[in-house]
Amino acid sequence: MKRGDIVTVSISGDYGKPRPAIVVQTNALSDTYPSVVVCPMTSTLLDLDFRILLEPDPENGLRHPSQAMTDKIIGVSRMKVGGKIGAVSQKDMLRLGRALVFLLALAETEDF
Repeated sequence: MKRGDIVTVSISGDYGKPRPAIVVQTNALSDTYPSVVVCPMTSTLLDLDFRILLEPDPENGLRHPSQAMTDKIIGVSRMKVGGKIGAVSQKDMLRLGRALVFLLALAETEDF
């Protein structure tokens, strides 16, 4: 599992149904690390600049236009991560990274 992979996850709580998610944690953590940080995805599209729209294509394996819910990133046990669906393009990972920087205020800027 690598940063940018789209996997199936089962998250507890409000977003508990199995859904696709993008691995957002660094590749520097070993595969034996017990959890993985993911950005869940939804096919319920909202007009929010910090949610990144991804269109289905053969590389990402999505079936429907979906948004990366950058406002819902979460660490999950590797035991709750299913198979790889596909992978996000470098261009889309850059967009996702910028949205996370904005949302988490990792760079003090109001520009998005």
